[in-house]
Amino acid sequence: MLDWYFLTFFGDSMLLLPCALILFVALIAPRATRTAGWQWALIFGCAGGMVCASKLAFMGWGIGIERYDFTGFSGHSALAASIWPVFLWTLTGRCSHAGRTLALVVGYVLPLTIGLSRLAIQVHSPSEVVSGLVLGYMASTLFLWLQRGKPRPQLSLPRIAIALALPLVLMGVRQPAPTQGLLEHIAIALAHIDHPYTRADLHHLKDTP
Repeated sequence: MLDWYFLTFFGDSMLLLPCALILFVALIAPRATRTAGWQWALIFGCAGGMVCASKLAFMGWGIGIERYDFTGFSGHSALAASIWPVFLWTLTGRCSHAGRTLALVVGYVLPLTIGLSRLAIQVHSPSEVVSGLVLGYMASTLFLWLQRGKPRPQLSLPRIAIALALPLVLMGVRQPAPTQGLLEHIAIALAHIDHPYTRADLHHLKDTP
């Protein structure tokens, strides 16, 4: 049986934020891809900011879409779709065309399965997963489109091993990041409320006392 919780960790910020930082360092260190590194930081920062803003808007002020059961972009879906295609593209810069193509296919398919895992464990609605995937794919595709005709990352095998070391350790531990709780605390502080809005509030339901 497929372990949805194992699969969903591939989209957890505990794993992907370090991957995003590793990716930035790998791109910005060589002079040939330094511009790409800054482009990645800007694009990823904007995508991540939109995810956080959508969640804070709902948690703090109840801004959502009841008709579509939407309380904010799925962070797992958005992070996965923005990072995995670029991360695998960067690691396979020295590979053959077939190898790079396979890496990109995996990079684009993996977020879809992560989105399915979020639905399977019932933590997001279809609208939140789909919108998160669209946002993430727009970010990664824009970045890769900007790299057309420019030098590819040329990571040596030792550097690839170093880049994978921390993600592999985190996969072994599989400790989810407390992102949701942190955003709730921020929303409460910003909106000056006692409790964050929940999905039940979106549908005008009252919590049981």
